[in-house]
Amino acid sequence: MKKLIFLIALVAFSACKNDTNKNGSSSESEENVVNVYTHRHYAADQLLFKQFEETTRIKVNVINASADELIQKMTIEGAQSPADVLITVDAGRLTRAKDQNLLQPIESDVLNRIIAPHLKDSENYWFGLTKRARIIAYSKERVDSTDLSTYEDLASDKWKGKILIRSSENIYNQSLLASLIVHNGEKEATKWTEAMVKNMARSPKGNDRDQVKAVVGGEGDIAVVNTYYIGNMLNSTNPEEVKAAEAVGIFFPNQEGRGAHINVSGAGVARYAPNKENAIKFIEFLISKEAQEVFANSNYEYPVNPIVKPAPLLQQWGEFKEDSLTLSKLGEFNKKAVLTFDEAGWK
Repeated sequence: MKKLIFLIALVAFSACKNDTNKNGSSSESEENVVNVYTHRHYAADQLLFKQFEETTRIKVNVINASADELIQKMTIEGAQSPADVLITVDAGRLTRAKDQNLLQPIESDVLNRIIAPHLKDSENYWFGLTKRARIIAYSKERVDSTDLSTYEDLASDKWKGKILIRSSENIYNQSLLASLIVHNGEKEATKWTEAMVKNMARSPKGNDRDQVKAVVGGEGDIAVVNTYYIGNMLNSTNPEEVKAAEAVGIFFPNQEGRGAHINVSGAGVARYAPNKENAIKFIEFLISKEAQEVFANSNYEYPVNPIVKPAPLLQQWGEFKEDSLTLSKLGEFNKKAVLTFDEAGWK
């Protein structure tokens, strides 16, 4: 009920905004605004939006909500949607927005030149803004890093009762399993999922930070988490989070093979964008050297712009080989991944 009320309020707000623009009484002319629907909730993003406004004189109007709420909102609004840009986390969600006909393909020499092909939609419906690696965080006290190797190895009996990981509803896990389906086939991915359930130290719960804390608390020995969570914990104002992050080691799986699984936060131009050119300028700005440095150093995400270095903390973890799988595949195999989780009893 709360979600429904929230969506109704957002749609009503948008409708009023559209009427205002149509009546010509808006304080901003259409060509001087860009309307951004974003799932990201970081202070660095707000800083970048402000910088874009100052640089271009284009006003950034922001609606912030969960990915599912934003996608549903755009669906309800249809052709009347004021959205120019959708920003969300995970290629699976970006692909879902494309498949639901909420985005449009765009032409941008800047985006095509800077962003690697596997980090964007092959038809230019969406583009990666930042990268996250899904790695293994392990107890420095109880685990020898030489015992770690691949995601596939997590299914071996030696990790029985030792693995901590989020629920099957989590999009990060869905995309990781989707990548395993692509690389290893459905049969092997199913076996892996069933073995992972048997190897869990507890029933899945909490976010990635909670998995790290559970490792330190002795509930399990290893956790599957995204790198940027570790970076933020190490730089947290909460001493307990810092202590927990300092107690785990970072391991990038599959370095002798395809590389560690990565995902992106990304952006696409809305299908009915009233300010399409401004939307393209906005996304191009977010992958510029200056903006990428802000992303990298404030939220500990890996930049998609190859000329930008990761934050010093991430550089301390060393370079790693990343899986070059085309990320749109994660969305393509999302439904199969969800079904596989359900059949294996992964809660």
